[in-house]
Amino acid sequence: MPCRHLAAHHAGCDSAFTVDASRVTFGTGSLPEVGDRARALGMRRVALITDVRLRALPWFAEVAASLVAAGLDIAVFDGVAIEPTDASLDDAVRFVRDARPDGFVSLGGGSVIDTAKIAALLSTHPAPLRAYVNAPVGEGRAVPGPLAPHIACPTTSGTGSEVTGIAIFDDLALHAKTGIASPRLRPTEAIVDPRTTATLPANVVAASGMDVLCHAIESFTARRYTQRSTPATPTQRPMSQGANPWSDLGCREALRLANAYLVRAVVDASDREAREQMMWAATLAGIAFGNAGVHAPHAMAYAIAGLVHQAGIAGDDGRGGSLGARGDDRARLQFAPAGYPSAPIVPHGIAVGIGAPAVFRAFASFAPERHLEAATLLGADTRDASLDDAGTLLAHAVIRISRAIGLPDGTSGVGYTADDTADLVAGTLPQQRLLANAPCDVDRECLEQLFGAALGYADVDAR
Repeated sequence: MPCRHLAAHHAGCDSAFTVDASRVTFGTGSLPEVGDRARALGMRRVALITDVRLRALPWFAEVAASLVAAGLDIAVFDGVAIEPTDASLDDAVRFVRDARPDGFVSLGGGSVIDTAKIAALLSTHPAPLRAYVNAPVGEGRAVPGPLAPHIACPTTSGTGSEVTGIAIFDDLALHAKTGIASPRLRPTEAIVDPRTTATLPANVVAASGMDVLCHAIESFTARRYTQRSTPATPTQRPMSQGANPWSDLGCREALRLANAYLVRAVVDASDREAREQMMWAATLAGIAFGNAGVHAPHAMAYAIAGLVHQAGIAGDDGRGGSLGARGDDRARLQFAPAGYPSAPIVPHGIAVGIGAPAVFRAFASFAPERHLEAATLLGADTRDASLDDAGTLLAHAVIRISRAIGLPDGTSGVGYTADDTADLVAGTLPQQRLLANAPCDVDRECLEQLFGAALGYADVDAR
């Protein structure tokens, strides 16, 4: 693996880390608290952001009733797209500008919460969307001031968007998935009610749960905060500041919970304990990666998800990357998991999970103790293991869980072949915000080897 170790340098490197977190209310039956909390934040007219499917579920009625009972005026936007695009974000921004709310409540998964974040940003500090997008895709302009208060109410146990300052979307013109990262995007409060996961299909729980697991491993194995350059000013310290003692706490507990409850939550929708514990794991992992950052598996996932989506449609709506030489073979990539309303699609958690074992095996030598500890937390027998075994043990632990919850066995499971490597690498290289957080330098040659190894794990006995 041609990755270069990132040695910690005392001179010029950071010696401090920053802890940021939303206020979190967690517990069964907590959703009706939203009205009182919104009023306490000074909201009088609320933009309630959701999607059309959630609007038909009882959770929406609970939230709306709570807001009304608190004496608040509501403007509802239910046009959120699964995997938001800059076009769907434009619709939300126009709605918010017309509605003139003084606060936001989002009810849904990461797509809904991220849409609310960006709508709040662009309606408060108008600018072209790409002005705030992370470099090199966008200008990376800093959010210039505070946003209206935002209460995020997640309905899936995975993205952690309710406690992070990150918002992800597909840029249609650039054929790329990208995002905006700023502490000012972090919701003011999160109300996490595990009841909302009771109606989720098994595939959705599996995908979101794998996202939780990878959030925790990637944050735990990211470069240390002491390996980053000292910021020019304290307020310029990045949110993806690297692994630190605060993020480590959430990562360890999230991994322990995922090992104990993820498979149970997927195979038995009536297992309330398992689904509640996975919701708590998602919250912990979200707080952790919101203060440390993820790395290569998430960067690779942007290309994996984007290219499959583009390949499966007639023409090009820009939600993936260019297929290059493989562009005439679009019908081959038609992955469409049950439980999701649109196809073709590789849900984010699946896109992350199918590349992750290859990364963990390859990068373990740069942080062997961390990889070995993560493997132990995921149930691997590490009693007689050496540090040289860390990568294999962690990769096998992730593969074991992936198979138990029905995820595809590598990128070939969603339709890719070795001929797609160049396109996948090209779609990953612009994700420098994520790649820079890896425990080693990640270049084109490194990514080529990672995608080659991630094609499949059929030769792995991960029992």
